[in-house]
Amino acid sequence: MDLVPALEEPLRQPLKSVLGPATAKVMAEHLGLLTVGDLLHHYPRRYEERGQLTHLADLPMDEHVTVVAQVADARLHSFASAKAPRGKGQRLEVTITDGSGRLQLVFFGAGVHKPHKELLPGTRAMFAGKVSVFNRRLQLAHPAYELLRGDPEESVETWAGALIPIYPATAKLESWKIGKAIQTVLPAAQEAVDPLPDTLREGRGLVPLPEALLKIHRPHTKADIEDARSRLKWDEAFVLQVALARRRHADAQLPAVPRKPSPDGLLTAFDARLPFTLTEGQQRVSREIFDDLATDHPMHRLLQGEVGSGKTMVALRAMLAVVDAGGQAAMLAPTEVLAQQHHRSIVEMMGELAEGGMLGGPEQATKVVLLTGSMGAAARRHALLDLTTGEAGIVIGTHALIEDKVQFHDLGLVVVDEQHRFGVEQRDALRGKGKQPPHLLVMTATPIPRTVAMTVFGDLETSVLDQLPAGRSPIASHVVPAADKPHFLSRAWERVREEVENGHQAYVVCPRIGDEEDDPRKPARKKSPEDEAEKRPPLAVLSVADQLTKGPLQGLRVEVLHGRMHPDDKDAVMRRFAAGETHVLVATTVIEVGVNVPNATAMVIMDADRFGVSQLHQLRGRVGRGAAPGLCLLVTEMPEASPARQRLGAVAATLDGFELSRIDLEQRREGDVLGQAQSGARTSLKVLAVIEDEEIIAEARQEATAVVAADPELTHLPALRTALDALLDEEREQYLEKG
Repeated sequence: MDLVPALEEPLRQPLKSVLGPATAKVMAEHLGLLTVGDLLHHYPRRYEERGQLTHLADLPMDEHVTVVAQVADARLHSFASAKAPRGKGQRLEVTITDGSGRLQLVFFGAGVHKPHKELLPGTRAMFAGKVSVFNRRLQLAHPAYELLRGDPEESVETWAGALIPIYPATAKLESWKIGKAIQTVLPAAQEAVDPLPDTLREGRGLVPLPEALLKIHRPHTKADIEDARSRLKWDEAFVLQVALARRRHADAQLPAVPRKPSPDGLLTAFDARLPFTLTEGQQRVSREIFDDLATDHPMHRLLQGEVGSGKTMVALRAMLAVVDAGGQAAMLAPTEVLAQQHHRSIVEMMGELAEGGMLGGPEQATKVVLLTGSMGAAARRHALLDLTTGEAGIVIGTHALIEDKVQFHDLGLVVVDEQHRFGVEQRDALRGKGKQPPHLLVMTATPIPRTVAMTVFGDLETSVLDQLPAGRSPIASHVVPAADKPHFLSRAWERVREEVENGHQAYVVCPRIGDEEDDPRKPARKKSPEDEAEKRPPLAVLSVADQLTKGPLQGLRVEVLHGRMHPDDKDAVMRRFAAGETHVLVATTVIEVGVNVPNATAMVIMDADRFGVSQLHQLRGRVGRGAAPGLCLLVTEMPEASPARQRLGAVAATLDGFELSRIDLEQRREGDVLGQAQSGARTSLKVLAVIEDEEIIAEARQEATAVVAADPELTHLPALRTALDALLDEEREQYLEKG
């Protein structure tokens, strides 16, 4: 039997564990660290310098933190309690400081003896615990701590000179215990197999992997940390880009039916009936798509563009081109409201060309069917039949399209709307319904920075629509500080009335629906005024609609729309609003994408601070879709200096979705953005920051493409192959579980 390579050795095994069994168990359960290699790739979040202290003034509430600070004073108090009725209870209060602020530590009962002896004024230590508030002061209750002694032997050995690594930790395992565990396995770093080809590493002046691992965990200088991070960023970027390049390469080997539109077919007839000319951007992107559709391997293209840049029009023309060439096209939408909306607008845009098979329908026409989960049995049966026979050239639906029962006559193109709501698996399931792999067009309504496109959608070619069609109006956006200036909110409702009096309509968006009942078994807690502002439940559609009808919007026709309504009711509400019968629509984010009512000119977003930047931009794109200018009012009760207000200010200041998506990403960090988009990748990025490291990602993509083109199976690069398997292999965990 082969020996398990040093880095693949499980931290926990029946006969001899690398670490103590309890520590190994916590690492596996709470940090997902199973092997020596996993532990070596658990990098420090930051470093403390022995001479400097953490900023206590900036501690986040309710988070587990590690701080380095000095004891200012310590006082032991006695008190009476149920357990110690004769005043024998003991409480130790220790104040620590770093020059920027002070923090109170508190210990109770028998737990006071050790810290009372050790935490003397002037002592420096690392403290770890969860930040809470007591009597309006920040405190750590019963924190774990580790004294920073001046013993030269120990400090070099344990703390790696002057720089103390602070690791991502949990309540069950403090940073310094993780540090000690890593020091135990650090010699194994010498065995690390280097995934970067030598020519690439030497050409870019990067240190070897074993050296990078030593330097990141035991740096002597800041330059060591820099060397290590540069090298490890390249690893992450390059291995991920190789995975994506291999996916692109494999897709390019698949056969597909070329779909070329006939010169005087459905597409020509459609273009002839358009009441406007396409923008240059729409024409350019359409050409890119038509060139891809004409090839004999499947198109994989991401179509991204500004809110309202006309992506649906481009997608529809691609669908018509495929129908022209004898195939069928399917459009997958994330919600029923959106699927119905797409269906309605496509049928309207096509007019009689959507009347295929009907009496008196024109010769080039086709049938456009809708398929959603809530359709009645008869309508559903009819739609399925039209797909199987090929009678329907275009189908628009929700994930109901992916079900086994759905069979196509000849599926030629799949259009996925709002990619971030569909995983790679769902894309593949729908693509599997073609006799040969169909072409794929993915539309995203949230503009995403180029780097994210290269990282998340790296298996797709990208087309960008950055021009708004003629006739789209500018949208003015303003923050309405309801708590500081209540009269601003009154003025907001006056503006809504003015828009309605001028013949227009408005949306009011709320974060929740409002028919969630409070659980009567939960005791009501008394809240402080600060809590009230911070913890008040988000405003709800039903209560806001009620208040507006009885108050500032009395006399206007107000309706509600939310996700829990019956699909037929939702559809009826949207139809009335689109027809201008309703003045104001109070809704949740069901209107976030694709809803198109050109006469709606104003939008008021309540508790706007509860929405993300991209979501606010998306919502705002629902107004200003006609000739009249749009108005978007962002209502918030957050104080002026808060990060939430700064975020809203950024949204109000620019209409550039690409700029906003960068801001959003910088605030949320890429973990949320990457999600499962790496096709089942277990690991997320640890040192690579998608926005900051734009150049590395772009260069890694070029290098990866060249490597894969020269050696698709990576036969001559076994170490890279191993790193790739580690990134993409899900069976590894099961293998380790079995020990």
